[in-house]
Amino acid sequence: MTDVRSVEHCEEQGMHPDIVSRVGSTMPAEETLYDLAELFKIFGDSTRIKILYALLESEMCVCDIASLLGMTQSAISHQLRILKQAKLVKNRREGKTVYYSLADGHVHTVLHQGMEHVQE
Repeated sequence: MTDVRSVEHCEEQGMHPDIVSRVGSTMPAEETLYDLAELFKIFGDSTRIKILYALLESEMCVCDIASLLGMTQSAISHQLRILKQAKLVKNRREGKTVYYSLADGHVHTVLHQGMEHVQE
């Protein structure tokens, strides 16, 4: 729904085509913005955030994460699958045990910047 006052204000003040053009030329493709929104949805679940914060401190197996968070291994595995599909975590196998860690420094940066923002 369009705010009538906003439209009236724009008609009175005039638009700024130079700004609209400049900003429009720097906007990422629609598909890229969709992918970014999907990535942020992954961060929108507190269980996944807890898992990521645990992995900030140490590489861990499903059993350890489940024990730390007081959840079932099945629930943790489900969340790790989502995080792995989003390329936020990676894993390595050592014998029968699979260890998970953050995928790269970008995940670390996003978590730290997010925490800084909420603590301001």
